[in-house]
Amino acid sequence: MRTWGPLTAVCLGTFMLLLDVTIVVVALPDMARALDASLSDLQWVIDGYALALAALLLGVGAAADVLGRRRLNVAGTGLFALASLGCGLATNAEVLVAARALQGLGAAAMFATTLPLLGAAYQGRDRSVALGVWGAVSGAAAAMGPIVGGLLTEGPGWRWIFFVNLPVSVAAMWLTRRVVPESKGRAGRRVDWAGTVTFALFAGALTYGVVRAGSEGWTSAPTVVTLAVAVLALAAFVAAERRVAHPLLDLKLLRMPAFTGVLVGAVGYNAAAFGLMPYLSIWLQTVLGMSPVSGSLVMLPLAATSFVVAAIGGRLLHGVPARLTIGVGLLLIGAGGVALAVLDAGSSWGALVPGLTLAGVGTGLVSPALGGAALAAVPPANSGMAGGAVNTFRQLGYALGVAVFGTVLTSRMQDTLGHDAAHTVAGGGAAAMRGTLSDHAVRAAFASGLNAAAVVAGVVGLAAGAAVLVMVRSARTAPGDAPEATVPAPAGQIHAGRPQP
Repeated sequence: MRTWGPLTAVCLGTFMLLLDVTIVVVALPDMARALDASLSDLQWVIDGYALALAALLLGVGAAADVLGRRRLNVAGTGLFALASLGCGLATNAEVLVAARALQGLGAAAMFATTLPLLGAAYQGRDRSVALGVWGAVSGAAAAMGPIVGGLLTEGPGWRWIFFVNLPVSVAAMWLTRRVVPESKGRAGRRVDWAGTVTFALFAGALTYGVVRAGSEGWTSAPTVVTLAVAVLALAAFVAAERRVAHPLLDLKLLRMPAFTGVLVGAVGYNAAAFGLMPYLSIWLQTVLGMSPVSGSLVMLPLAATSFVVAAIGGRLLHGVPARLTIGVGLLLIGAGGVALAVLDAGSSWGALVPGLTLAGVGTGLVSPALGGAALAAVPPANSGMAGGAVNTFRQLGYALGVAVFGTVLTSRMQDTLGHDAAHTVAGGGAAAMRGTLSDHAVRAAFASGLNAAAVVAGVVGLAAGAAVLVMVRSARTAPGDAPEATVPAPAGQIHAGRPQP
């Protein structure tokens, strides 16, 4: 237990919180029917969680350094459980979105402490092994979310995708308190509240502006004002980080091309690999008429391929620079997105398999390597900040991907269906529109919208991959620092205490 206990506890919580990022994807049509939710509501069911997780991750991580990482991890898990109960009992879309945001706050406390807790529990080669296992679990959780969600939605019902978190949360809290040692950051550190608030405002306003653009247009007054608020919040965040003694993100780190490249890769990874999944799920269920389980199984090529590649790749690619595994993985994810853009009115679920498989291979390469690459790209004193930043940018990428691809989807559909009909169909109301629109028109419009969104997702993945290959040349440049990041060691025996040869 002393050997595997801390890793098991951390991975259990990580798997649960990352599973909840994508577990709602397959349940969206059922949620829309049960709660009379619109497309915008469905987007916020996803983005409310992802945004709270991304916006608060760095601030909560700083608080954990002061209050104690294990203590905040356990408190966050408890809040996550209570919010999950609220999600399962929600009677309307507004309550569900609010509970999802609260769930994201608890997840931020859990996620912000994962890498520091592992760093305190393991050293040397053991730490590399632990990071590799943690990365594989992270990738598998996000990819498996739709499949688990489909099984629960078609079985006991969509509310159980939240109720199932309760026993898992209890187990995670018990195990963490029993086997994970407490740790804190540097003495005298203070929480950067100004940075926390301004970054949260920036992330929220940016995503809200993109979502509003999908319903009201890019030039509408609400969209322009919201995006302007995002720009001002970003400027305020930069100003705050330059003045505070203990910033959330030391802006000097962004002068290191390797670190900036990893952050670009993190945003592009979660956006391109997972941002399109909600709309694929709605198409499969409401247009093609598939059940939640059948629709979730269509996603299996992504989940299964990702898991296999992550497990095997850790052994075969050990010692390969992370620049190559992350960069090539992102290029494969981008190629997978482009390969999805082949749909027409007569397409079936089989048209998605090649693209999802390609994206799965890329996901299996990228996910295990991102965390280690972020830590290796900065001096050791900034490792906690780097780990928090890469996780923040991953979730921000997912939230923005869902918002941007939804806007692209509806914009293309509006060309043939009109504004109101396009949003109704995209929000899961295809059956309701068949009285006024032909089945062929609905299928053709949705396929066209998905093709456009898939191309954008592909371009994001390709651009992020190119940026990583160009920028992540060497991990650290300061004299005496470690060389370029490599793929973490394969999952093997982990020994607590002294580094093993």
